[in-house]
Amino acid sequence: MNIIFMGPPGAGKGTQAELIVKKYSLPHISTGDMFRAAIKNETKLGLEAKSYMDAGQLVPDELTNGIVKERLQEDDVKNGFLLDGYPRTVGQAQALDQFLLDNNSKIDVAINIEVPFEVLMERLTARRICKDCGAIYNVIFEPSKVEGICDVCGGSLYQRSDDNEEAGKARLETYARETTPLIQYYQEQDCLANIDGNKAVEDVFADIQADLEEVK
Repeated sequence: MNIIFMGPPGAGKGTQAELIVKKYSLPHISTGDMFRAAIKNETKLGLEAKSYMDAGQLVPDELTNGIVKERLQEDDVKNGFLLDGYPRTVGQAQALDQFLLDNNSKIDVAINIEVPFEVLMERLTARRICKDCGAIYNVIFEPSKVEGICDVCGGSLYQRSDDNEEAGKARLETYARETTPLIQYYQEQDCLANIDGNKAVEDVFADIQADLEEVK
């Protein structure tokens, strides 16, 4: 089963990805992981990507597509994958579809987790991180036992600069602008599954499961 996974910052995508991977024994492939692996292994495409990243430039679509194709030819994806953070553009989606078609495969479902803007803002601005061990808390849903103190190591908790209201709004607006054409693309491919992410974790996962069981 080949899955594309989409959702704005704060939608709980990471939590749901973990549940899907565990339930269906699929590799969770993220853009960041792919780039890091390609660079670490010093593949030709990885070294090319590193040159762009070191210069503070965006990695071109053609190069990104190539790194994804490399990753999707590894043994652990023969029974499917959960692709997270790619594609980001319709052009990338088309390149992915062509690659899969050439390998007698296709995207089975594109999961899109939807959460109201106000709720996303509340979630994004509620995150706190331990300065010492990196543990993550949410002052609304998963607060530390003692305010401002990490349960794990006793370190101080802080709010990242990109978790404030202004930065959160900018992140959500950028995501919406970039992803709307992609959502429409998968809608036209008749493989889009919109999931209400404004529910309890287990209820969101139950809805995702219901859609995945239809395409197994």
